[in-house]
Amino acid sequence: MAFLEFSNISKGYPGVQALKDVSFGIARGAVHGLMGENGAGKSTMIRILSGDQSSDTGSISIDGTEQKYASVRDAFDAGVIVIHQELQLVPELTVAENLWLGRFPGKAGVIDRTTLLETVREKFSDIGIDVDPTTKVSTLSIGERQMVEIAKAVMLDARVIALDEPTSSLSSRESEILFSLIGKLKARGTVIIYVSHRLDEVFRLCDSLTVLRDGKLAAHHADLKTVTRAQVIAEMVGREISNIWGWKARPLGDDGLKVDSLSGPKLRNPISFSVKKGEILGFFGLIGAGRSEMARLLYGADTRHSGGVTIDGVAVRPNDPAASIHAGMVLCPEDRKHDGIIQGRSIEENIAISSRRHFSSFGILNRKKEASVAEEFIAKLRVRTPSRKQDIINLSGGNQQKVILGRWLAEQGVKVLVIDEPTRGIDVGAKSEIYEILYELAASGMAIMVISSELPEVMGISDRIIVMCGGRVSAEYDRAAFDEQTILTAALPDENVPQAGTGTR
Repeated sequence: MAFLEFSNISKGYPGVQALKDVSFGIARGAVHGLMGENGAGKSTMIRILSGDQSSDTGSISIDGTEQKYASVRDAFDAGVIVIHQELQLVPELTVAENLWLGRFPGKAGVIDRTTLLETVREKFSDIGIDVDPTTKVSTLSIGERQMVEIAKAVMLDARVIALDEPTSSLSSRESEILFSLIGKLKARGTVIIYVSHRLDEVFRLCDSLTVLRDGKLAAHHADLKTVTRAQVIAEMVGREISNIWGWKARPLGDDGLKVDSLSGPKLRNPISFSVKKGEILGFFGLIGAGRSEMARLLYGADTRHSGGVTIDGVAVRPNDPAASIHAGMVLCPEDRKHDGIIQGRSIEENIAISSRRHFSSFGILNRKKEASVAEEFIAKLRVRTPSRKQDIINLSGGNQQKVILGRWLAEQGVKVLVIDEPTRGIDVGAKSEIYEILYELAASGMAIMVISSELPEVMGISDRIIVMCGGRVSAEYDRAAFDEQTILTAALPDENVPQAGTGTR
């Protein structure tokens, strides 16, 4: 008998049927994968489980008892905790205060801080988290905050824990701590729902798997040992994807971008490199390597200490994103939700915001032209939406990324595209579509920089790879020299690694 049972769950929104008659069960103490393309209904299912939203039809049972949630608190009281990608922590409180929030130990309104700290330290020691409980959450890295969220679920002895893309911001070491923790929770009989696009993690951790497609149950596997990766991909996208990367050689031109001795915060040594027209240059490194910081310095979002940037041989004014855009360089940032999209605005506005000057006269915006531009790039980039007027926050991560790309493609004269973590939190089908867009742009002569912490992605789509470690370049490889172990070794901290040339370390 299933410990957690979803029965005929349906949920609709205006213009969208998010879920339709979805039923499946999960055994006690199982790690259960939940997969599907962006927009398949995974997030809606998790919101219903957490009490954040109610289903139109259907029911949820835990240990044989049907659950009736009027709020998130009801689900919480039933032993259900969901850890979202957007973490639910109070930045200005300490780690310990966040973990005890709403239930501080003490009497007569006086908090027993000794008990508060001792309990947290004991729990952290037990599960292997190396974070000072007295530290303010605002000073922690994203990975450390993720581990604090997970520790909160452990401290509350949850019966059901849903993890939504839990390793998207974790280092390899932090991921291993998480995997060990999942094993301990499983041994206690906790049900873990593991939502991830990373097939390797799903096959490593999960006992069973449910695949959603277009809001419907595409497949349910009670035993993942009998299933192949290719089978799961086909179930997710409704078609076979034999080569997700799809890389093909293309002619390269002269240098489109040249960077000379760029230096600034988080960079240990000045960085120099170039990107040819038509080339996709990959930047790989572990969390904290300095890749995103380098991109922001290059673009002018952060203040550089020194160094020069030229596009088509013309120098770009430093520390000025507007000057970079005017020169033909655009940036799709790592954190698309906070730094990329404009929340609360429509898809149309998000696409047209940077190119409005091209269809405005005397300060009057041509709304028909704006709508036409939006429709053009929604179609060209295959953005899945019922309307260009849809609030962008309602789109999946993959479709949000396409809208950001559409914004810059609508900007006339783009010569250099810098895209940071292009497919983080994006399903395999949308990944292949975004890669195809990048290949088309490269074939048109655009110089492209792809920054990613996923080594298979960097190796799969790049013509050349630069590896960063500890704020400096540690190695560079042409495609013929790509080797996973060699590249990963170059990314690991090693004080004795010299600056490297092509194909060497």
